[in-house]
Amino acid sequence: MLELFPEGFEEVDSNEGVELVAYTDPGGEERLWHVFGGARGNDVAADWRDRWKAFHRPVRVGALWIGPPWEDVPADATTVVIEPGRAFGTGAHPTTQQCVELLMELEPGSVVDLGCGSGVLSIAAAKLGFDPVIAFDSDEDAVAATRSNAEANGVEVEASVADILSVDLPETDVAVANITRPTLEAVAPRVRSHRLIGSGYLPTEPVELAGFRHVRRVTRDSWAADLYEAAE
Repeated sequence: MLELFPEGFEEVDSNEGVELVAYTDPGGEERLWHVFGGARGNDVAADWRDRWKAFHRPVRVGALWIGPPWEDVPADATTVVIEPGRAFGTGAHPTTQQCVELLMELEPGSVVDLGCGSGVLSIAAAKLGFDPVIAFDSDEDAVAATRSNAEANGVEVEASVADILSVDLPETDVAVANITRPTLEAVAPRVRSHRLIGSGYLPTEPVELAGFRHVRRVTRDSWAADLYEAAE
């Protein structure tokens, strides 16, 4: 199957075993017959290529509307339009919304986004008046998506490919990190920001963080986000 469909195929469990499913044309169906000695074909709806869009729904966080470019934008909203791509983050995940909510509570200033993904938090920060906005991610696709999305939204984000556990982090008023709890704990001693917003983990995780004083925790849909201030 990998040789026939290197772009991917689906494995579906059934009572009789595992069914291997490929979305293809009559030529691909014929190849399946030659290789496996049989295949079952079903027509799919003509709009199957666009059905993935149904999984990307917009969200409203205060005055901010975060969503994909094909959705209608409310007239009274400040928009953050994110093109879903190969980078993580469209704004719909509870941890992203929690980070935005905590950003809204802070006085705008300089901010660094640690693990920027698609750039949704960087762009949201810029829309909220934070400046400058600096972003890091170890994934080249993520940085490319952040730059592209920032340009599409008409904001300035300085995005760079870097490992946040080894790069020299800038001094900023705020750092935001929607990452795993172990990564947050590893990077915290290197953060040079007065305030830190962390998320990407469960409410069962501890609130203590080296070098920071815990201010408050918010939870939503079994996810947690924390606001910290640098320890004196």
